[in-house]
Amino acid sequence: MSAPDDRAREAVEAAYRDEWGQVVATLIGVTGDWDLAEDCAQDAFAAALATWPRDGVPRNPGAWLTTAARNRATDRLRRDSAGAAKLRERAVLDRDPAEPPPDEIPDERLRLIFTCCHPALPFPARVALTLRTLAGLSTAEIARAFLTAEPAMAQRLVRAKRKIREAGIPYRVPPAELLPGRLAAVLAVLYLIFNEGYDDDGDEQTARRALTAEAIRLGRVLVGLMPGEPEPRGLLALMLLHEARRATRTHDGVLVTLEHQDRSRWDRALIDEGVATLDAALALARTGPYQVQAAIAACHAGAPDAASTDWPQIAALYARLAQLAPSPVVDLNRAVAVAMVDGIPAGLRMVDEVAASGLLDGYHLLPATRADLLRRAGRAAEAKEAYEQALELAPTDAERRYLASRLREL
Repeated sequence: MSAPDDRAREAVEAAYRDEWGQVVATLIGVTGDWDLAEDCAQDAFAAALATWPRDGVPRNPGAWLTTAARNRATDRLRRDSAGAAKLRERAVLDRDPAEPPPDEIPDERLRLIFTCCHPALPFPARVALTLRTLAGLSTAEIARAFLTAEPAMAQRLVRAKRKIREAGIPYRVPPAELLPGRLAAVLAVLYLIFNEGYDDDGDEQTARRALTAEAIRLGRVLVGLMPGEPEPRGLLALMLLHEARRATRTHDGVLVTLEHQDRSRWDRALIDEGVATLDAALALARTGPYQVQAAIAACHAGAPDAASTDWPQIAALYARLAQLAPSPVVDLNRAVAVAMVDGIPAGLRMVDEVAASGLLDGYHLLPATRADLLRRAGRAAEAKEAYEQALELAPTDAERRYLASRLREL
């Protein structure tokens, strides 16, 4: 492929990351048909792949793609009598009187998020549907995020769209009195989008990195939409503090654990913004799980080196998090903090309790955490066995390389 073709393909790929959600959201608003919106968005990107190498990349790729997708949707609807009636109906519909005026909705994609997070949908379906339509993740990628088989996830998405259609769920940001009830699912969507981009490695990380920027951008917008709610600020702070460490998470394709990261390379501007955002959330005096997680991240960010980490404070924060949002993953992370405060045996006992519950079977960080504590305790043979188990379960190359290096050291 020639250089212009390469540049055009790169431009299409960049536009997919940047514009997919907006194109789909706009088409859903125009047609009211989720499947048609996705299909026509895909057609628009296929058309871009065919024409941009010949005609050049347009000055505004998002506008080009939206226009192409809208024209495709209009053509398909006009060929169908019911579709033509739908177009005429939607052209004369007045705005829902319960919907906030346009200047109160800063981004069309928020309309899509809140529609996906309607309480009539099961919680996993809300998150999965938004990841598919807003971020453009494939069914396989969403299934991995949910630790679910791909066919099951495909059925979940089909059922969610059918529910929206049959129940007549409105495509809008809900009125102010209903916003808090939708907030938990919206925040979960944003955090999963962030983690989908943050956890990948290698070439895939480069391709998916825009997801973290998208999650942070939408987090800022959500904070502006709901300034009196502390948890959006808590989530935004958490994402900023994690993003500040991104450059040090891997080295030559190998995962670098927090204690070994070069803290001089952490992004101080993002850390400062994250801490300020957390302070603003805490000032609202309604503590939630995302604020506590951000406070834990802030403890790490505030330590100039691993040795000066305030582990007693982190252990106390994990105890609070376990009260607010109990989960075996929280218990596993708390075990590490307890080990740093009360000694390795105390931490290992907590890890063994988590393992005995069976709730984290197949989760690679369970044996990886146990292996690290056993290594610190000088129990090399047991640590080796646990590292081997973690290596079999690790989902990314960076983590597998890290675990393999630990095994070589043992």
